[in-house]
Amino acid sequence: MKKIIFSFLLSMFVVAIVTAQPPQRSMGPRGKGPRPSRENVEALKVAFMTKHLNLNVDEAQKFWPAYNACTEELKKARQEKKEDVLAFEEAALNIRKKYKNEFKKVLGSDERANKALTADRALLGMIKDELQNRKGGKPGSKKKGNGGPPPPPPGQEAPAV
Repeated sequence: MKKIIFSFLLSMFVVAIVTAQPPQRSMGPRGKGPRPSRENVEALKVAFMTKHLNLNVDEAQKFWPAYNACTEELKKARQEKKEDVLAFEEAALNIRKKYKNEFKKVLGSDERANKALTADRALLGMIKDELQNRKGGKPGSKKKGNGGPPPPPPGQEAPAV
């Protein structure tokens, strides 16, 4: 009788623990948190670029169709020339030259047009820094050593200082 009561109490304890756990969130590709939706990423990109380029309402209405067309052409070129890196780079350069003139007309200066063309890299850098901060590292730094000389290859002694 004691074994039955013990088994019953143990099973109730296990059920209570399992039901008290928070629900599992869907994990991203590396299993380190939820995967952001495409809409969230696009909204973040729009907000970042609007602030980065300091767009007003009129500029934004003209800029976003041109920017979206530019990114679509770049995606198309990447798909068509994925086997030949040099051909893709050449096509991408031509696309960026074409859209730089359009961006300059909308934004008013070469400086802002150049910012528009490099904003993707700035956004990726910001995301990289944020992820580094969340992992506990310093933004903009790489975790590959302490800045000193690299260790000697195996089988060799370190040089005397």
